Amino acid sequence: MRAASQASLSAAAERFETLWQQVGADAAELGAQVLTFADVVRGSGQLRRALTDPAAPGEAKAALVSSLLGSSADGRVVDLLAGVVRSRWSHESDLAEALEQLGRQAVLAGADADGALDTVEEDLFRTQRFLVGQRDVREALTARSTPATARAALIRQLFGPAVHPRTLTLLERITHQDDSTAAAGSVSAVAALADAAAERRARTVAVVTSATALTREQEDRLRSGLARAYGRQVQLNVTVDPAVLGGMRVQVGPDVIDGTVSARVADARRRLAG
Repeated sequence: MRAASQASLSAAAERFETLWQQVGADAAELGAQVLTFADVVRGSGQLRRALTDPAAPGEAKAALVSSLLGSSADGRVVDLLAGVVRSRWSHESDLAEALEQLGRQAVLAGADADGALDTVEEDLFRTQRFLVGQRDVREALTARSTPATARAALIRQLFGPAVHPRTLTLLERITHQDDSTAAAGSVSAVAALADAAAERRARTVAVVTSATALTREQEDRLRSGLARAYGRQVQLNVTVDPAVLGGMRVQVGPDVIDGTVSARVADARRRLAG
């Protein structure tokens, strides 16, 4: 991707990550909705051009997404996808690829939340090693003359009984590659998925809610403290919400540290009422 598309993808990934952290294991199901939309966008050149036209108003593109998805997708996903199409994309094909990456990350986030990420990573590495020695299978999985549905069925037949359901979801996605990605082959596609799983496993995401924006020094102190506590690199996703009044709330997966004034007030009220 060129610089503009990469910047748009990075910004979208941060927004999506906040939702994935909030919903936990349900991220995988919501990510499936993103992947379904990615397939719709990939399959229609007219739609891609409409959603990436730099001359079209962002609100018009967002409205198009809402009308296409309607009630078939979770409202939070629709809002995030509307934000994606408001962004600038260097080439129309970049939008479908960005949606694909966002959806895959959601599946990995769901696996992480339900404690299956290690299993998914190992499944992907084993699948990669298997494909290295199976030329006929590699060619069958990337044959553009064979419908994607048939190739996905082959993946389910080969790997379904042996891998975690989240792994299978990811493996099925290699049949939805564009021509340039498919040229790299199924081994490279699975290797990229394994790398993404490994990267996620080595990183912890902390969702921070604060009454005011944190200073760089505050972020650095918080990041260092969380890294010591969890034994790994920590990414901060900070949201400013004046309703918390003061202090901050930190959520890392299922762990919640709520030091906000609003939480202390609510606790005091419960004690007085009890």
